[in-house]
Amino acid sequence: MNLESISPPRQTRKPRRRVGRGQSAGQGKTCGRGTKGQNARTNVTPAFEGGQARLYRRLPHLRGKTNKGMNIGIFRKELAIVNVSQLQRLEPGTEVTPETVKGLGLVKSLRDGLKVLGNGELDRPLTVRAHRISAGAQQKIVAAGGTAEVIER
Repeated sequence: MNLESISPPRQTRKPRRRVGRGQSAGQGKTCGRGTKGQNARTNVTPAFEGGQARLYRRLPHLRGKTNKGMNIGIFRKELAIVNVSQLQRLEPGTEVTPETVKGLGLVKSLRDGLKVLGNGELDRPLTVRAHRISAGAQQKIVAAGGTAEVIER
C-alpha cells in the first residue's frame, strides 16, 4: 500500500456549494438566502444576534497573565515522564539520571525536568536520580534493592 493509493471516504470530503450559478443548480438567484431582509445582505457579522447582547460581550473578562486565567498555567512545569517499566531494560547497578535517560532515547527532551512514575515492574537494583519521583515508583525502586534520589533544579 502506498500513500498515493489512500483516499478519504467519499462522505468526508464534500465539494463546496457553488451558489449563484443559475436556477437549475438549485442555489441560483437568491442563493438560498431568501428574499430581502437583513440576512440576505452581505455585511451582517456572524456574531450579530438580532439586537441581543453578543456572546463575547456577555462573557466575563479575564485580564492579564495569571496562573489561573483560562487555566493555561503559565508557571506550570512540563516534565519528561519515564515509567519504571522502561527502566527494566537497563543493566543492574546502573545510575539513572536525566542525561542518561535522554541519551538512551527514553525521552525526546527533558523540558523542565524528569519525573519517574511507578507503572510496571522492576526487578533489578538501580540508582535513580530525578527531579520528581512518585511514591509508587519509589517503593518499587527500593523493593528491587535500588535507591531513589530527588535532585533539585
